[in-house]
Amino acid sequence: MVALNQPQSDHRRAFQQLKTRLHRQMVDSIDLSKAGELGPDEFRKQMQALASHLASRSELSDRDRDAMVRELMDEVYGFGPLQELMNDPTVSDVLVNGADTVFVERNGLLERTDVRFADDDHLLNFIQRLVGQAGRRIDEVSPMVDAKLPDGSRLHAVIPPLALRGPTLSIRRFKNRIVQFEDMVRVGTLAPEMADFLVAAVKSRQNIVLSGGTGAGKTTILNNLSRFIPLAERVVTIEETAELQLQQPDVVGLETRVPNVEGKGVISQRDLLRNTLRMRPDRIIVGEARGGEVLEMLQAMNTGHDGSMSTLHANDTRDALHRLELMIALSGAELPTRVARQYIAAAIQLFVHVARLSTGERKVMRISELTGVVDGEFQLEDIYVFRSAGIDERGKLIGSFYATGHEPVALRRMAARGIELDPGLFTARELKTGGEYKPAN
Repeated sequence: MVALNQPQSDHRRAFQQLKTRLHRQMVDSIDLSKAGELGPDEFRKQMQALASHLASRSELSDRDRDAMVRELMDEVYGFGPLQELMNDPTVSDVLVNGADTVFVERNGLLERTDVRFADDDHLLNFIQRLVGQAGRRIDEVSPMVDAKLPDGSRLHAVIPPLALRGPTLSIRRFKNRIVQFEDMVRVGTLAPEMADFLVAAVKSRQNIVLSGGTGAGKTTILNNLSRFIPLAERVVTIEETAELQLQQPDVVGLETRVPNVEGKGVISQRDLLRNTLRMRPDRIIVGEARGGEVLEMLQAMNTGHDGSMSTLHANDTRDALHRLELMIALSGAELPTRVARQYIAAAIQLFVHVARLSTGERKVMRISELTGVVDGEFQLEDIYVFRSAGIDERGKLIGSFYATGHEPVALRRMAARGIELDPGLFTARELKTGGEYKPAN
């Protein structure tokens, strides 16, 4: 019996414990041989009837009984206790730190929920079910997993003995609607002039690297930039976990493969990049550069695959350059620093740094142009920057975007491809945001 006079947290725990017992009774009662005979719709109806019958035998209020039936069905077909959170379009991340601790991210800020699992075993079984649906496994031998769920969301789980306080789970929500540049300009993620410049950079086949921290919005901007790749071009994407949603008709999506139980069969991003060059791509998009595959990516950018793009984790555009140097070293290529820097400068024209700030807002903090290497040092020129002036009494960021006055060398390459931009876009001044925005054709 779930006592209704208990504190809310105790009530939720008792509810989940009862649900776990009823769920086990459902599993014991299921005749899986009938599933194929009845068909999925009829079998689901019978499961619903069984859940209603079991819930009616428990001393629950009408409201709790309805909730019990709903959550029992979620345990079988959905996301269990997390279903309500997964149905909420404002939730971008669901973070489970243990049976009693569930956080969500809304609008860039974390908040704790009252969602509970019955116990660690309930949470562990839930994780194993989700991982199994994704065709992966998680157990004491393989206690950590990355997987893509059927709805496109990205899952990461760690269980004991690696997770000291019980099983942990992180789900990055899949969004059916990609946030567009129009939306980003309206909410102040970047200024219209910055958006126009990036659109022209993609159309004129500039090689672009986006940097930022976890959840900063790198993939969102990369998806936006891909909208402006001409439809006649062939694009190959390489990702560890597929997140990109390209709209072009000729797109080949490749995803890495983790090793099997015997530790064999692994396919890395580097392996995929080497094979990509044989697939006649016009552009290559690497979802996130992490290691030695950077060398192959730079080679592709240097050998006829202009307009390629990637993301990487970094604190700033200059830090992104140092990360690239480090990843070249991880590739095993013993290149002198001077040569590695020349190689990077020849391959990449633009760096875009994105940040998620303490207020939860996301901003394009800097768009920079790599103009070359002089005396062994990178020549990195800021084109646009965001300057913060603090936080107001409502908790909103105070700050503005600015054009620095640097006229990009890339303008000549754009002009050579028939794309003309007004030099006034780069006059040193403060830029305005908000309002309606329409990308130039």
